[in-house]
Amino acid sequence: MLLRLNHSPTIDNLRNYPREIVEQLRSVLTNGARANADPRRKAFYDVTDGERVFFIHISPVSGNVWLLASWLAEPADQLAAPLSARAATAANFAVCAHFC
Repeated sequence: MLLRLNHSPTIDNLRNYPREIVEQLRSVLTNGARANADPRRKAFYDVTDGERVFFIHISPVSGNVWLLASWLAEPADQLAAPLSARAATAANFAVCAHFC
């Protein structure tokens, strides 16, 4: 699917990624990018921009984008491990967001 926001989004950089990564995500979301919706979580997406992947949540309340994780894309035959790591990161974040 193509994900494109009609405005320059406010990005909550929850893991303190470098400014360049955040600005790359902002540009990608403003111009439109290939995205895959997370089938288990509403409003969570993997957004791909060339060799970089962003795991984000778009708040249905505020419209803010939460940058949860970012990594360099790997060859297709090695995707199983990063998906498992992403799921663990998202699960840890969900617990922290609820209780922290």
